[in-house]
Amino acid sequence: MIFRTTNARTARPALRKVRTTTTLRPLQHRLDPARIEEIPFHTSDGVRLGLTRIDTGDRGRPAVLLLHGHTASADMFLLPETRNLVDVLLDEGYEPWLLDWRGSCRLPYNETGRRYTYDDVALYDIPEAVRHIRTRIGDRPLFAVAHCIGSLTLSLSMTAGLVPGLAGVVSQGVFLTPKLAGRTSLRMTLAGELLKSRIDHIPVDFRKVGLRSKYTPLFALASRKATCPDPTCQILHNSAWGTGASLFVHEHLTDTTHNRLADLLGPAPLWILPHLRRIELARTVVRWHDTDQRYRALPQNALDAAARIDTPVLLLAGSENGLWLDSQELCRDVLAHRQPQLDVTYTEIPGYGHLDTFLGRGAALDVFGHILDFLDERR
Repeated sequence: MIFRTTNARTARPALRKVRTTTTLRPLQHRLDPARIEEIPFHTSDGVRLGLTRIDTGDRGRPAVLLLHGHTASADMFLLPETRNLVDVLLDEGYEPWLLDWRGSCRLPYNETGRRYTYDDVALYDIPEAVRHIRTRIGDRPLFAVAHCIGSLTLSLSMTAGLVPGLAGVVSQGVFLTPKLAGRTSLRMTLAGELLKSRIDHIPVDFRKVGLRSKYTPLFALASRKATCPDPTCQILHNSAWGTGASLFVHEHLTDTTHNRLADLLGPAPLWILPHLRRIELARTVVRWHDTDQRYRALPQNALDAAARIDTPVLLLAGSENGLWLDSQELCRDVLAHRQPQLDVTYTEIPGYGHLDTFLGRGAALDVFGHILDFLDERR
């Protein structure tokens, strides 16, 4: 099965080249191009990011910053093949802003760029994007909707006091208390130790690497007991980059979305694993850099600094989340015990996994309403 490079539903495009420049790959969407404002954006540590504003023609709307997960991109909020979150926000009177932080697959950093930790995202990418947005929107309310690692790093920014005054935050998948399955944690540790001398990232597109490559055994392992013949689906849905977890409920994706997985999710860098492993062992978001003075603004332990959260938080999670399990429910319970003054609520989406809460064909009906109810109550 691993040697099949075409999907049983439809054929996929030809082999693509690896990008080495910091030029962002174009967004895929169905909006009028005149409404898409791509804003040149470099962080103070010199990294080129992507910041995009959707022009609504109404300068009085509340703004919503959308943060993708690691190896995903702003594309996950703009799927042209279904009713996406940006569509819903526009229809309900919000101005969407999309940040491609340094873990975006629209950028080359996971494959060929300079290395980073989640400290860099929390210290530079998110706070500086928020400051830029505020210079444009003035005193209008600014919300954030964050997915996976985008949410985890946002929690570190929030507990550092670097993004004060948000009108509300929607966190999907994981926030302050990450929890992985035992086998996922074990595989993450083994992969970091056994593979770090041979490879520095795990690709998702078998067409890029080809059959005779050092990555073939990883794709072969991911194909074991897989029900889908597509190698990209196998390494994501059946294996989550080799960790043994699952990123989505397969049946929730349209054929078009399924065949775009290699564009929607990119290579996972192995050199980020030590930080992620430290976070997972602590069961909270912890700072990686202990001696570099540049990172002293970040708390050593975000959960211990949770009292600094100054905005309502909605914790979302699919009941079938095969990656972060019940991390969000755990977060609600821990914060209710340790910081009962915080405005934190938890909502579980029945039958949904992790990524399909945004990529699923029925997400507009099953998921986005919870987000809108939360935003509307606080706009």
